[in-house]
Amino acid sequence: MSFFDLKGIVRPLTGLSQFGKNPHTKRLDVLGKDTSDRYRGFHYNDLDACIGCGNCSTICMNSAIDMVELAAEFNSKQDKGNSGLRPRVDYGRCCWCALCVDVCPTGSLNLTKEYNYVSSDANSFLWTPGVDNPYGKDQLSFTSSKEQSLMVFNRVPMRELDGEERVKSFAEVVLGYNEEEAREEASRCISCSLCTEVCPEHMHIPEYINAIAKGNDDDALKIIYDNNPLPEMCGKVCTRACEDVCAIAVRGEAVAIRWLKRYATERAQTADLIKEIVNPEIAEANGYKVGIIGAGPSGLTAAYYLALRGFDVTIFEAKQHAGGMTMYGIPKYRLPMDSLEKQISYLQKIGVKIKFNTRVGTDISFDAIYKKHDAVFIGIGFEKPWKLGVEGEDLENSIPAVEYLRMINNEETFDVGKKVVVIGGGNVAIDGARVSARYGADVTILYRRRVEDMPADWEEIEGAEDEGIHIHPQAIPVRIIADESGKKVKAIEYIEAEMVAEEGARPRPVPIEGSNKIIEVDTIIGAIGQEADYSFITDEYVDKIELNRGRIVTNKLQQTSDAKVFAGGDAVNRTADAISAIADGFRAVKGIEAFLIKKK
Repeated sequence: MSFFDLKGIVRPLTGLSQFGKNPHTKRLDVLGKDTSDRYRGFHYNDLDACIGCGNCSTICMNSAIDMVELAAEFNSKQDKGNSGLRPRVDYGRCCWCALCVDVCPTGSLNLTKEYNYVSSDANSFLWTPGVDNPYGKDQLSFTSSKEQSLMVFNRVPMRELDGEERVKSFAEVVLGYNEEEAREEASRCISCSLCTEVCPEHMHIPEYINAIAKGNDDDALKIIYDNNPLPEMCGKVCTRACEDVCAIAVRGEAVAIRWLKRYATERAQTADLIKEIVNPEIAEANGYKVGIIGAGPSGLTAAYYLALRGFDVTIFEAKQHAGGMTMYGIPKYRLPMDSLEKQISYLQKIGVKIKFNTRVGTDISFDAIYKKHDAVFIGIGFEKPWKLGVEGEDLENSIPAVEYLRMINNEETFDVGKKVVVIGGGNVAIDGARVSARYGADVTILYRRRVEDMPADWEEIEGAEDEGIHIHPQAIPVRIIADESGKKVKAIEYIEAEMVAEEGARPRPVPIEGSNKIIEVDTIIGAIGQEADYSFITDEYVDKIELNRGRIVTNKLQQTSDAKVFAGGDAVNRTADAISAIADGFRAVKGIEAFLIKKK
């Protein structure tokens, strides 16, 4: 017998040395449940705080987390920026690494001190935290905070001209990201796609942001142009509803989606370069003609994608430049002329025809367009200003903001003098005020509600304040006072208001008796809203195209009550922004295509 054989016989006897000693393991009923701080037990998820972004599922290396739809009783939060899905954990796969907690942008997913569960049924280890297991907020152990999280909550700052400097000219205020800044900012995106769902155009946002993060700027541009032919414009002036629902914005700052789009589109510095990079596939002519009234965002979008599909498209534009309100209503410190013209030039290079200085109803009749084309798209926008409804508004130097902005953008002159009052609280009011300041005026904005109630973009409000513009909230205009000649503006009288809360409605301004004040001014700029001018639609078509409260009624594919006529933009939707108009134009392309192919 060898030495090794003998050792094998004796070795089991060595276990006798442990006889009578305390065991290394204990029965559960005598084991204490105290666990160390930050112990990693079973998950807890605050269902109301969770937005269903799926970042936990993406990062799980064991594929232990999938996203599931909950029963209605557990799924009360179904608003924008919430997918309605919640994480389900397979504890047969989970290794309790807690990466899912570290990357939860909202902080809703945590680990608890509970770790004991015994079952012979493997399927019973598949739990939806917050639903199937009883562990709650009082048992949390491993949690994340902004300081400890693996997420980057702060966006890369955007460089801008200083307020005192920029008010001296119409130079573009926002300077844009450089390559390093864009890559860094793009890397913050978690690709949850909540932004895509809320975007009116459903742009492929995570896809183009990921392309930027990887250094593939050309790919980003191709992805962007797939369903938006005016992306550089959106990269500068979009109202960015997408950023409002960004998962990272729950505890930090939203990914700068708009500015990243701007970065990718500005890289192509000419229309020829856009065409070379995007390299759009243009179908052969299909024999159909489409007439488009208005070269605003909706009309330009419809024209672009119709041209790509082989339609013969002609836009009839009343003014000498295309762009609609983005051209004549947005100041050039926000949207420079060369940027807009580059985008228009690209559309023309792929076959979009634009007849400028051609006003429908004057230079050509609606009837002629209707009869000459197989389909018609109306995208005229809201360019007719509402009246203020106060005494003296027809005096000289009392001018609607849209008219004032049109004149300035068209390189015409209008002397606003040294002191200006703007009435209104939207972006148009802010634009009118900031343009006036660039001509050296001391500007005050009178708004009937609180500053927080102003419909203007918060960035525009802050920009106005940085440029020295005074915003006077809760001030209701009463009358505009004429000078000694009775022809020109001399002053404006307004009355202070208090906000009165009403059940089920937002607080409304109520005049405070005896609080009237007068400001001497040189110019009054009104900006309380606009409407469309439908005078070009002749009597024989008025009854065929249904209107409701000043807007054209359409179906989901932008088709009006006259099957041959489609419409989009401000004349149809109430969003009053460029991206919604672009979405209308894109949907109309599908509607026109379906309508004409069906006829065929």
